[in-house]
Amino acid sequence: MVRTHKLGEADRIIVLISEEHGKVRAVAKGVRKTKSKFGSRLEPPTHASLQMYEGRQLDTITQVETVDHFRAIREDLDRLTRAVSMLEAADQLSLEREPNADLYRMLVGALRALDDRNGPLVVAGFYWKMLALEGFRPVVEQCVHCGSSASLVSFDPSEGGVLCSEHRRGTRLSGDAIGLLQDILCGRLASALEVPASSATHEVDQLATRVMEHHIERRLRSVGLLE
Repeated sequence: MVRTHKLGEADRIIVLISEEHGKVRAVAKGVRKTKSKFGSRLEPPTHASLQMYEGRQLDTITQVETVDHFRAIREDLDRLTRAVSMLEAADQLSLEREPNADLYRMLVGALRALDDRNGPLVVAGFYWKMLALEGFRPVVEQCVHCGSSASLVSFDPSEGGVLCSEHRRGTRLSGDAIGLLQDILCGRLASALEVPASSATHEVDQLATRVMEHHIERRLRSVGLLE
């Protein structure tokens, strides 16, 4: 479940990302009643198996079976806020009825990682990998302007990656932050997720948010809660 909003006096519209059908909007009838059999099973960020029948504008949910409730996320306000930010970004990059199984699996994996351990780079790692999946993988191994791998000092989303000291522009980054970017985007995400919080992880996290917002051309509402 990505987000929900009220419909009428007792119903709720559920926006979800599915493995086979992409982003889907569906109505859960009577779910806001106290005796609803669905209850919290349709609240973000639940991972659930649904049965629905297709309608003209909205599908209708007829059955819900919880796959993962993400209890640790729900019981920790910081984790919940970070989960909401990932759901919002995925929502912005998903198209209705356009299957994207890789994005679905990436989102579920990121939520499971956050539920397991509130690491400082879970959200940033998800953002960077999702941008790469969408075809906007930044160049982080060498200067995007001249190709030099020495003295990498900054990142500019308009240029599409990191820059050396001679061509620097955009956001200045420490060597440790650039190393973490390389880990995330060059097949070493698991090791990056084990790194403890530091000034470098903060740099990578803040930059990931700015680049994501640059890509979707709007501010993520949930970022204000994180700040």
